[in-house]
Amino acid sequence: MKLFKWLYPGLKIKRWLVLSIIGILMISIGLTVMLGFEFLGLLEGKLLTFIYSLTGHFSEWLNIIIGLVIMGFGFVFVTYGITKMINSIIEALLPENEEELVELIYQQRHLKRGPEIVVIGGGTGLPTMLRGIKEFTSNITAVVTVADDGGSSGVLRDELNILPPGDIRNCLVSLADTEELMEKLFQYRFKAGEELAGHSFGNLFIATLSKVIGDFEKAVKKSSKVLAIKGRVLPSTLEDIILCAETEGKRIIEGESNISESDERIKEVFLKSGDCNSLPEVIEAIKEADAVVLGPGSLYTSVIPNLLVSDISKAIKESEALKIYNCNIMTQPGETTDYTAADHVQALYDHVGSEIVDYVLVNNEEIPAELLAKYEEEGAKPVEVDFKELESLDINLVEAPLLNKEDLVRHNPHKLAEVIIKLIIKLNEGADQRSLIDLYLRDKYRGS
Repeated sequence: MKLFKWLYPGLKIKRWLVLSIIGILMISIGLTVMLGFEFLGLLEGKLLTFIYSLTGHFSEWLNIIIGLVIMGFGFVFVTYGITKMINSIIEALLPENEEELVELIYQQRHLKRGPEIVVIGGGTGLPTMLRGIKEFTSNITAVVTVADDGGSSGVLRDELNILPPGDIRNCLVSLADTEELMEKLFQYRFKAGEELAGHSFGNLFIATLSKVIGDFEKAVKKSSKVLAIKGRVLPSTLEDIILCAETEGKRIIEGESNISESDERIKEVFLKSGDCNSLPEVIEAIKEADAVVLGPGSLYTSVIPNLLVSDISKAIKESEALKIYNCNIMTQPGETTDYTAADHVQALYDHVGSEIVDYVLVNNEEIPAELLAKYEEEGAKPVEVDFKELESLDINLVEAPLLNKEDLVRHNPHKLAEVIIKLIIKLNEGADQRSLIDLYLRDKYRGS
């Protein structure tokens, strides 16, 4: 029996288990002596006889004192034995992180009580937000586009006939709760080798696993376990889709990577094969969600492709969840040149209808001039927040400082997540979730 494996030699468990049992026995004996129970009649009689031989008489108070002393030793033995057993287990499982275990358990308990959040997108925007969201809740479902056909993902997609793993890999790494080395391993990109150059190890790992298992979806789930992620990552569909775009000049562009590189304004994006089905898990997650969050990320090549899967857009519209769109901070040359915040929202409406969004989050933090200069050279500029147009679209606007002031103009994952969580709590009045804010604010990386 598996139970008896705890008694195997070398586990450093038996001695502390025996000590704990002795302690429990001593507590029982102490109670019998102190209260005069006959639960352990024979042992009690022997003990009382021994006491009489030492003192020459029986005394109720003396019995109480001796009983308390025995119980005290029993409590000490039980506490010490259980503590040593727990330490033996911790030493075996977490030899380098014993001091972090209590904090880890505390955080995990809180994270499991967090809100159910479905995030939808792809590219570099979605992973950025996931890094912040995972500090508040582990009830995360990341729904990722599989329209990518460029770079390493595109090559693997064409040569191995699998779904593109790149965006999924980035989301897995962002949700990872494992050591830093494993994250670096999954993100490592080969720079040399005729066949390997340009491929990331994570892409190759997922691709290989999907061939070994024979199922891309299961390969992603197995990869999730390897990285010990908080939440789960799911492709928006398991069908091999090709994203197409019609420009305002009525030109048809085929392929996600070609759309991204085009300098023509986009009128509409669509799937070449028409509609496709999503995964039942995705639809179920949306139905049960407290919030559905779109973006941030490329509007036409990361966010909208997921919504073109009619099952997903229909489920979002029917869901009672809070529906949030994270508007990009900067325009994207070609895709969203000169787009305002209202233009982004209108594009969502034009493709899938107005019931898709309740709230729009926009940045109101000033962007440093030196960063703006870099983007102006590429034809990008800050997304203008046009209040009147947004009001006419019957949208709820939330302004907040969301900027990550580094080499690139990106959302700060912690700022963005905090705004989203506070909005969910405010609207759902989740008293149990308020402690998540306190836990997050006191965390050591908060000042980063």
